Amino acid sequence: MTANHFNLLNKINAPSDLRALPPEELEKVCEQLRCFLIDTLSETPGHFGASLGVVELTVALHYVFNTPIDKLVWDVGHQAYGHKILTGRREQFKSLRKYKGLSGFPTPKESEYDVFGVGHSSTSISAALGMAMSNQLKNDPSHVVAVIGDGALTGGMAFEALNNASEKNPNILIILNDNNISIDPNVGGLNKYLIKISASETYNKLRDKIWNFLGMFHWVGRKTRQTVSKIGVSTKSFFFKESNLFEALDIRYFGPVDGHDVELLVKLLNRLKKIQGPKILHIITKKGKGFHPAETNQTLFHAPGKFDKTTGKQVVSTNGDEPPLYQYVFGKTVLELAKENEKIVAITPAMLSGCSLNIMQKEMPHRVFDVGISEQHAVTFSAGLAQSGMIPFCNIYSTFSQRAYDQIIHDVALQNLNVILCLDRGGLVGADGATHHGAYDLAFLNCIPNITIAAPMNEKELRNLLFSAQEKPSGPYAIRYPRGRGMMKNWKTPFEYIEKGKGQLIKEGSAIAVLSIGNPGNFVTKALENIEKSDLVAHYDMRFLKPIDTGLLHEVFKTFKNIVTLEDGTVSGGLGSTVVDFMNKNHYHANITKLGIPDTFIEHGTPAELYHECGFDAEGIAETLERIIDIIS
Repeated sequence: MTANHFNLLNKINAPSDLRALPPEELEKVCEQLRCFLIDTLSETPGHFGASLGVVELTVALHYVFNTPIDKLVWDVGHQAYGHKILTGRREQFKSLRKYKGLSGFPTPKESEYDVFGVGHSSTSISAALGMAMSNQLKNDPSHVVAVIGDGALTGGMAFEALNNASEKNPNILIILNDNNISIDPNVGGLNKYLIKISASETYNKLRDKIWNFLGMFHWVGRKTRQTVSKIGVSTKSFFFKESNLFEALDIRYFGPVDGHDVELLVKLLNRLKKIQGPKILHIITKKGKGFHPAETNQTLFHAPGKFDKTTGKQVVSTNGDEPPLYQYVFGKTVLELAKENEKIVAITPAMLSGCSLNIMQKEMPHRVFDVGISEQHAVTFSAGLAQSGMIPFCNIYSTFSQRAYDQIIHDVALQNLNVILCLDRGGLVGADGATHHGAYDLAFLNCIPNITIAAPMNEKELRNLLFSAQEKPSGPYAIRYPRGRGMMKNWKTPFEYIEKGKGQLIKEGSAIAVLSIGNPGNFVTKALENIEKSDLVAHYDMRFLKPIDTGLLHEVFKTFKNIVTLEDGTVSGGLGSTVVDFMNKNHYHANITKLGIPDTFIEHGTPAELYHECGFDAEGIAETLERIIDIIS
């Protein structure tokens, strides 16, 4: 569409402008909003399919409710782009996920319409329940709405909130957006249950019965009959012969209804506003709605990058000779190991394609377990497998592993079980920003007894660490690696066993020692190429944070008085802190400079921009080393 074709959307600078339109214009607003999303996101990559799927819902919610006085809480936030556009951020939308631009997720720092910061799934009902209880305590009549997808509903926190809502009886509306997919297709009993509801012959017969029943009364008009028959009735109704999960929790259930009928949604939401207490509206939508390539390939178009808005073809780099993604190396290596070791199994919480375990699943589906969005369960499930003699590779994005911290301590480390915890997306991940950076794993794992913590400098080390962890299993073993491409085009090297807790010397030097862990070690190599007195600098790849290579550290402290530590993790509690603790414990004296993620939340941008901001890209490392060289020269 051209700018002229956005004649309605361009007039909406706040939800109040939307609410000024007559209802018959809403379908046109939806069409323009959907086209605006396609036009913009084809050039400005982001989460695509989810927002297309809730265009009608987004318009209806802001049309019916008096936002931001009425509070709208989105779960995860992948689907909130339309919400951003309708709430005064249309002109800024091209800065989405760019450095210093709009966040890819709702955040109160950005807009008063973003009433709660999100990024991890399954939080919306809990947050909305807290807001609704606050309203109740203050006699505030405003409304609170939570929007949660069927994938996010599998998270245990969502069930905890539903259980609590049934007890407290708050005035809260929960919109269950059911599209049968999160990133990969949804799994588990709840998914089957929702499909049963939406596809039930009993339900469809029930709707007909309601239509005929209401027709017996002359005062019920046709439009009312249409609305009521589409919405269904609460399962407390005498029409239902089967129990309903939500009704069992004493939460009134309405639906399922067509989530792409904006006029219907407006009518239903207006009626639901008048019903007090907790209630669920179950809507059926299609992820990627309105863009055929996204509808037919929903996993790819969750976050497709740049694409042709006419054909849907992805715009990819013309350089086909690049190193592979770390996740691909992981997926191929685990399959290779599993072929040789029948005890190996793989587990992931709803990140099957994201972590490349779909590679193993294709060949060994019975040994790969996608447990849905349930990181806590994934870890304890892995612990059960380990207790029974299996060797589980449990792959969780670093940022999501935070949600399973208790399980890592209580169910794995305390029992010293052989769970190999593979933390994908360790460090600064880029455009997803503060909610998704894997900044804390090195620090929060470091204090746990029995655990081994390793980070490879390149793909070869990743392969060898994966091999070593299963070759001689001896308790929990965490391997964290970054998002994005590695360093080696010829990455498939023969396996070599790496002794636990052993680092290596990369480059000799005479005055300064750089101790790095993980991927940033490559930045050191690049930095030294641009330093005139690089012969003064020694570089050590520590590989392991725990157990730390004490023999190597004794050598370093006996030789060098100036030490730089480097990590793609928070400087509080990670490698730098461990080296300082070692120095103090052993009564050494040295000048230590710690480079890494500072003690603040880092927002979004490209990884290169964020490394530079934090001062540990090649340029920042070079500046630090040159400053030390100037002091000691």
